[in-house]
This record gives sequence, C-alpha cells and structure tokens, in this order.
Amino acid sequence: MKDVELFEKERAANYDDFISVWMPHYQFVINLLPALVKDANDTGNKELLVVGCGTGNEILAFRQSGLDWPITGIDPSPEMIALARKKVADHKNISIACRQVQDLAPSGLFGAATLILVLHFLPDDGAKQNLLESISSRLEANSPFVLVDIFGDQNEIRQNLDILRHTLPADMDPVIIDERLEKIKTQIHYIPEKRLIGLLEAAGFEKPVRFHQSTIYGGWITKKI
Repeated sequence: MKDVELFEKERAANYDDFISVWMPHYQFVINLLPALVKDANDTGNKELLVVGCGTGNEILAFRQSGLDWPITGIDPSPEMIALARKKVADHKNISIACRQVQDLAPSGLFGAATLILVLHFLPDDGAKQNLLESISSRLEANSPFVLVDIFGDQNEIRQNLDILRHTLPADMDPVIIDERLEKIKTQIHYIPEKRLIGLLEAAGFEKPVRFHQSTIYGGWITKKI
C-alpha cells in the first residue's frame, strides 16, 4: 500500500493519550466493537482481522469482553506493534505482526474485520479503494466489517471541528489546538459519507449502517457480499 502513515517514536508512545483527548467517545466506540462484531457474525468463521491495530486497544477490548476468537492484528509501524504486543501479552490466541493487508494470504479468509481510524490517512486516488478491496478479498461472504474514520465534506469538517474544539481540555495550549485543527483541515484525506459508501460498495460490501457519530468521527458496520 502506498502512502502508509507510520506512527513512530513519541507519536507512537503517546498515541493512547492523544486519541482519548482528540476523539470524543473513543473508549465507548472501542468497547462497543465486540458486541457489534459478535452479533453480526453468523458465518461460523470466528477468525477476526484487526487492520491497523495500533497499540492494541481494539484487541484488548475484544479479549476483555470475553470474546475468545482467534485474532490477527496487523499494523505497518514496528513501534505500535511492540506496544500492542505488550498490552495483550497476557491473552492467548492472538497474532500481532508488522504487516499490511496485502501481505496476508488471500486464501486465509476471516470471518470479521475492523478498520479503526486508518482510512483517512490514505488519499482518495485509489489508495483507499485498494485497502478496502484488500480487506474484502480476505473475508468470507456475510462477514461483518466495522469501519471508524474521519468523514465529511469541507463544510461539515469545518463546522464539526468548531464543535470538537469545545470537547478539548480547558487548559490545553490554544496554539497546539489551532495547529492540530489546521492539520485535520489540510492534511487529512477525509471524504464525504456518500463517497465512503460508494467505496465500500465498490469493494464488495453491503451499504453500511452508520452506528455512531461524534464531531468529525463516524462509525459504520457492513457485511461482505
């Protein structure tokens, strides 16, 4: 995959603190994933693929929920992978590797997959579509797929960033806030929901259902056709 976004050094080490501040209801969404995936999985295949597993928050949530499915977590950042392995070291039947979806054998089909806060790092020049197609090709028919990402057109992003500003700690440096919000506006590859739905359907998924939105962040669940 081209244009891979790597989290390294302080950016990797500080990710958990960062995302808990900058994404309202982050932990709520992470804790909701096990129930969403379990309820939607009716294929008999309990192999779960966590794409862009980062520091392992999703994987840990699945295990802490009591779900004992075999889990494969992949991420292109060696430092994030190291943090994820440490976080889930006490749990069994988990494989975590510094890989991309394209590195996985297409014959090894999974029964569910998640993609949390990854797609917006990829430009909409075929890179987003390629990733979604790569995930789709490694899922059995009717397997659930949960996606959480930044979304909206320019006007929606601008208005929701104004709202997001009000969720940030009162003592946060205004300069840091302004720099981060400007980066989201100019450097993040967000797309409108209509475009996201089109990409998912072109990749072989059903029309998704949006189950969550908080400012610029949305969550959708769909199934492989």
